[in-house]
Amino acid sequence: MSKKQSEDRYEARLATFDADIASALRLRYRVFVEELGADGPGVDHATRTERDEFDAVFDHLVLVDRMADPGQGDHVVGVYRLLPSDRMPRIGRFYSESEFDLTLLKASGRKLLELGRSCIHADHRGGTGMFHLWNALARYVLEHEIDILFGAASFPGTDLAALAEPLSLLHHAHLAPPSLRVRAHGVGAGQVHLLPAAEVDRRKALAATPALIKAYLRLGGFVGEGVFVDHAFNTTDVCLVLDTNRMSQKHKEFYLRKGEAG
Repeated sequence: MSKKQSEDRYEARLATFDADIASALRLRYRVFVEELGADGPGVDHATRTERDEFDAVFDHLVLVDRMADPGQGDHVVGVYRLLPSDRMPRIGRFYSESEFDLTLLKASGRKLLELGRSCIHADHRGGTGMFHLWNALARYVLEHEIDILFGAASFPGTDLAALAEPLSLLHHAHLAPPSLRVRAHGVGAGQVHLLPAAEVDRRKALAATPALIKAYLRLGGFVGEGVFVDHAFNTTDVCLVLDTNRMSQKHKEFYLRKGEAG
């Protein structure tokens, strides 16, 4: 497939039809349940969907494969779930508050955007799909005048010893400043896995860090303190925080260009 064909294949937009949401929920089942081994009250094996009570309040940013058969209902091949802070009172809390103490962010008086349930179909990873989603997210941030983006980001698995290298690098090199330092619930027990900074192999640690986390770090993002081990989803979660005011000018211009493009 040529680069032009790849670019024409995808469309990233907010979900506008019930069929978009239904397809996104099936994609989440495929990725989180079938690939990562998640389970819990929101998993419906009969309908092969994964959902929760937050879905009705969040915006769903979807990546649509124009080559997919719309009659099959699998046209959504990527998704981001978005909740601006001015909409949070409708449900009473942010989704990630079950894992992290967001007191500092909520008290900042700045406009927040919670990101979550990000995933891409395995057949569409490594191409231009994530680029399209990223552009659409940048436009959303600009249109809603968002100051701070945040949300849980996951490492597959719950073995902290196996994840010690990348988690230690995040803690020592990318910890959020005190004013934005979200803390994981139960943070005391969550620090036993950390290695001393001098023992961290940076190359090995980065290789073990999911691409989405590295993308936010490149833009100047941080992580909160501690991790939350989510046994239901079979993941280890960190909280990513990106303050648009703290982005370097180079990164900010890159991000804004993405938002203004298209």
